[in-house]
Amino acid sequence: MKSALFLSFFVMILLPSAQGQEPSGIMEQQLEDLTEMMEDAETTDDSWWQQAEALAKNPLNLNVAGKQELEGLMVLTSMQIAGFLSYRKLMGNLISIYELQAVPGWDIATIERILPFVSIKTAVNIKEDISHRLRNGEHHIIARYSRLLKLPAGYLQRDSGRSYYTGDPSAAMLRYRYQYKNILQYGITAAKDAGEPFFRYPNRYGFDSYSFHYFSRHSGIIKTVAIGDYTINLGQGLIHWQSLAFGKGSAAMNVKRQSDILRPYNSAGYFYFNRGAATTLRKGKWETTLFTSVRKLDGNIITDDTKEIEVATSVKASGYRRTPAEIEDKHSLRQFSYGGNINYQSPAFKIGINMIRHHFDKYLQKENRLYNLYAISGTNWSNYSADYAYTFRNIHFSGETAIDKNGSVASINSLISSLHPNADFVLLYRNISGHYQAMYGNAFTVNANPTNEQGVYAGLSLKPKEGFQVNAYMDVYRFAWLKYRVDAPAGGQDYFVQVNYKPDKITEIYSRFRSRQNPVNKDNGTNALNEVITFSHRSWRTQVSHRINGHLTIRHRFEILWYHPENASKEKGFLAFFDLLYKPMGKPFSFNTRVQYFDSDSYSSRLYAYENDVLYYYAVPVFYDKGSRYYLNMQYKLGRSVSLWVKFAQTVYNQKNVIGSGLDTIEGNRKPEFRMLVSARL
Repeated sequence: MKSALFLSFFVMILLPSAQGQEPSGIMEQQLEDLTEMMEDAETTDDSWWQQAEALAKNPLNLNVAGKQELEGLMVLTSMQIAGFLSYRKLMGNLISIYELQAVPGWDIATIERILPFVSIKTAVNIKEDISHRLRNGEHHIIARYSRLLKLPAGYLQRDSGRSYYTGDPSAAMLRYRYQYKNILQYGITAAKDAGEPFFRYPNRYGFDSYSFHYFSRHSGIIKTVAIGDYTINLGQGLIHWQSLAFGKGSAAMNVKRQSDILRPYNSAGYFYFNRGAATTLRKGKWETTLFTSVRKLDGNIITDDTKEIEVATSVKASGYRRTPAEIEDKHSLRQFSYGGNINYQSPAFKIGINMIRHHFDKYLQKENRLYNLYAISGTNWSNYSADYAYTFRNIHFSGETAIDKNGSVASINSLISSLHPNADFVLLYRNISGHYQAMYGNAFTVNANPTNEQGVYAGLSLKPKEGFQVNAYMDVYRFAWLKYRVDAPAGGQDYFVQVNYKPDKITEIYSRFRSRQNPVNKDNGTNALNEVITFSHRSWRTQVSHRINGHLTIRHRFEILWYHPENASKEKGFLAFFDLLYKPMGKPFSFNTRVQYFDSDSYSSRLYAYENDVLYYYAVPVFYDKGSRYYLNMQYKLGRSVSLWVKFAQTVYNQKNVIGSGLDTIEGNRKPEFRMLVSARL
């Protein structure tokens, strides 16, 4: 451990200085923070990536962009959007991109992040007929294949009488998308996970899941139309939010949920989308969204002999249909949903009313545990809310207050203030009843779902001098009722500070410290009830990124973690990696590679690290025990319209003869992985 730490400092000290610029890694940090909070190593939602790519090809015209379009960039804070709209109203249309430096609250770092997605053009009212939109867009086809190169136990014990994986160890995804600017898109996505059958029962038609979407934007009263799969994002996430949304992390000011209400969905995920039809109507300052959806979900179904009905004890969000038991749960629950939003919006004020109802063909009743006492139950559920926002000078207030079917209340409210051109402050208060439930809620909370939480969050962003930025927050919260692995009302607190330093245009350094104190059960083996204790989780991370020349960048990180449960022994974790990113100008190939070392006492002291991967795919693996990992990720352009991505990665454990557990057990100490993607644009 000491030698690895010394090596990390040595490499950092020897990094040379130069002139240039390295793109910001804020998105990577946010994805790491989100993964750690959700304890999920991978995600299939790449909609945000596709949207960013579409905007890079058809940038948003800042001379006509409204508040919602600016929020959809997922880059600007509420105060920055308000500052821009006020500037444009006062000064008129922008003539040059350099004018952005004069917008209140916009610094060089913000402008650099937004430049690839915006443009300055003269507003032109062009009406294009549907045939023109259908003929002059881009066709994009991608095929992705991945698998583990050593078979886990689930593929080797099919004749043992135990549970097993019914399919082959390959994961595959095929997607076709047609897109005309940011106005029209449609496509189909087919996918299967590793272990799922292919052209065999129950997937006689090939892949395990199929998804279709059609989405168009119009210039008249019909703003948007969605048919097939789409996502709905309402208010601040208390009743319904299905798109990607971040929580606490390196962007301390980004506490407000910002997105279009209606968005297309063409990722390979299973759970967080609707399937049906939706539309948004706009007239002046009024806007209305209506939607309806019919879905088949995976659920664990049992027969209640006392009620003589079928009961769903759980609804599965993973979408895995690999084992006979998982296949039996496939499409066992039917869900019919409908709802809408109506809102009024002026430059300084917004208010909206939201509603959603769900109907199920079976009775929902989670297993009989105390922390499930107030969980969603019955054959229907409904949520209603009002969301609001108001901007006055340098203060922006926003929030949402919601009620569920049983009358339980939830509220989340935030105040963002620009105290100084170089200082911003945010205060957020949430009070969510322990009884409150929402099936697709995703608000700015500690819990994965907005329920059973009261807390105060305070964040600060400072720019003390050129090249420096400091982000810090404090969050104190309490759970009034029991929750999973916490058998008594309890609370916790989080503290975070990160310093970013750009000494020149090609070097970026950040160092962060985070401390968390959370409650958790401790099984003492003698009492019927678990004792609830507090554990302390602290970490310190430093990362340096440096561009040596126009085509070569190096990046280095080290992170130390301390885990200390109350009245128990302390644990430590350490992670360090070195990246090399090579992208020569005018050449058909590029690659990036990483060498990584990790040393952790147990899963409790685990660490996470974002990895570069093939197009539209990202992973944030979890690391514990002791070992190393390396990968090579390459891209090669086979022509003007066809590209190939290939990635090989391997994790090597120092003191293990067996990796994983259950069906995922791998004999030996190596875990090799392979992934390939082909992309064609026509």
